[in-house]
Amino acid sequence: MKVLITTDWYKTAANGVATSVRNLETGLRQLGHDVKILTLSETRFSYVNGNTTYIGSVNAERIYPCARVKIPLKSRLIQNIIKWKPDIIHSQCEFSTFTLARKIADVTQAPIVHTYHTIYEDYTHYFSPSIKLGRTAVRMFTRHISRHTDCMIAPTVKVESILNKYNCKTPVQVVPSGLDLDMIVSENNNAERKEFKRRLGIPDDKKVILYTGRLAEEKNIDELIEFLGRNKPQNAVFLIVGDGPYREEIEQKIKESNLQDMTIMTGMVNYSEMRNYYCAGDIFVSASQSETQGLTYIEALANGLVLLCKKDKCLDNVLVDGVNGYAYTNESEFSMYLDCLLNEDISYMKEKAAEIAKQKFSKETFAEQIESVYNDVLRQHLNNLISA
Repeated sequence: MKVLITTDWYKTAANGVATSVRNLETGLRQLGHDVKILTLSETRFSYVNGNTTYIGSVNAERIYPCARVKIPLKSRLIQNIIKWKPDIIHSQCEFSTFTLARKIADVTQAPIVHTYHTIYEDYTHYFSPSIKLGRTAVRMFTRHISRHTDCMIAPTVKVESILNKYNCKTPVQVVPSGLDLDMIVSENNNAERKEFKRRLGIPDDKKVILYTGRLAEEKNIDELIEFLGRNKPQNAVFLIVGDGPYREEIEQKIKESNLQDMTIMTGMVNYSEMRNYYCAGDIFVSASQSETQGLTYIEALANGLVLLCKKDKCLDNVLVDGVNGYAYTNESEFSMYLDCLLNEDISYMKEKAAEIAKQKFSKETFAEQIESVYNDVLRQHLNNLISA
């Protein structure tokens, strides 16, 4: 079938939406589908490169870090997509490219499937002075999106329950995002691991507590720093990989907690290099409760890292407590689990971590599940057209 994927974030973006889109695109093509991408350009100029149409956009970082908003464009580019006549449109973002998806759907009569990647309630500090008003706006906006889609995809049960709470009327399907395991999983060569740790200045006898992702307020990295500051494990290094708007606050918090000697901050890292950092790690930590699925958790697991994460619904079917990691609810539990993971043999847990991730979250499984959703939506769409 002809599949048009619309997304505000694509190849150059380092976030879960862009990763999910890239893996879906690859998986669908491997299944034999004709896939085109409609996304935003990093400049004001619109152009086509292969199967991807880039729409001119302007910086919108005042609304959200790294965000861009489309500018008026020549209709020729959209008309070319309309002439191609997609069988189904899969929208990945709710803003600029969603309006284009609706425009194309109105003309072609193609149904729209939409993946709800972001829990906007946790991001109200970016766009609203009032949390209450911001959350009300999010509910109304999400219901508006749902009214213009034929199906919504939730990456986790957590997101499904939120959409139900918002009283969205469109059908919701839960499909976990998949990963390109060949790209992200290291061969875990012990010599290469030692060499990479040496390059980072990490002694070979130190275990690595790893955090990867955006440095943003909603990621709750402060909590990790506070807890580690009061534990101060002598046999570990805290490795923070990523960058973002909250970096200065995190650096200050590290100083206040006297963690400078055991903390390494790398800044932004190219995605193709991430496998090296995962390979260097032993324990993956997160205190975020703003994740929809948490692809970094799965990337870590696939590389054999054990999870130590704050309990959250997004961890359902990802973290198996006591098998591939632990979910904590308070500082006492964090300290107990951390001590266990740092001082006991966790080789079995590492093996199970990689095994579970590779079974559940490959891009091939992801694409097959999405393909099944498309077929269901197309059948229902055809029945609706016949009965209209």
